[in-house]
Amino acid sequence: MSDTLPTRGMRWFKALVGDTSTAAPVWSGEASLGNETATFFSVVPDPDNRFPRARDNVVGLEQGWKLAQAVREAVARDASSEHKRPIVAIVDVKSQAYGYREETLGIHLACASAVDAYASARDAGHPVVALIVGPAMSGAFLAHGYQANRIVALDAPGTMVHAMGKEAAARVTRRTVEELDKLGETITPMSYTMASFAKLGLLDTLIEGVDADEPTQAQIESVRNVLAEAAKSARSDTRGLSRRLESDAAKKTRAASIEVRRRLAEQWDAA
Repeated sequence: MSDTLPTRGMRWFKALVGDTSTAAPVWSGEASLGNETATFFSVVPDPDNRFPRARDNVVGLEQGWKLAQAVREAVARDASSEHKRPIVAIVDVKSQAYGYREETLGIHLACASAVDAYASARDAGHPVVALIVGPAMSGAFLAHGYQANRIVALDAPGTMVHAMGKEAAARVTRRTVEELDKLGETITPMSYTMASFAKLGLLDTLIEGVDADEPTQAQIESVRNVLAEAAKSARSDTRGLSRRLESDAAKKTRAASIEVRRRLAEQWDAA
């Protein structure tokens, strides 16, 4: 793949979809997936963005609103069809683009609009699949990918799901990065590896044996097959996200979360 594409999100979009006529900061396009056509989205760097904090592969004001618009347009195209095409979110987002101006102008609303668009697509019957090829950090991942029926990820250096970057987490917890890594070996949610994230029951498939930066054509097709299978599985399942608490992994590592939800439901029903 071309060296002119600086991020994995761009490279994997190019690999799975090809060229796009859409502009930064949100790329969208259609490509075959199994025996049907899917719509793909990726948040990409936007060096000319008028908000300086939003010029990298992050989710800021424009990214949130544009994601929402693009996803809702995909839903509208299938509104009159019984067969809703899959939607694939290619995830490579470093952070939400927080800054004074972003806060003032409502970045929380922009990100929430993207969340709502993805959730609405899922509720409308679109199989929504998130493919994590790089960092999936904080509010950026919540806005772009976390509402998917299925989450799959490359098992490769640089792929991670977390609330904040490792250096920032080390400062907040008053530890060194090395101490933080050691802590992650025993406390699963503190770990920065995709293998550890998989233990939480939130990841459906950890794709091994793929070069995240320079995949071969065979590896690209292997990932495409995983996406097709994930979309097929999602289509035959419920449209909610309750399965994330029903897996064997979740029952073991998220037992407290499951119990809290049970008690909340019990008290709500008794009210």
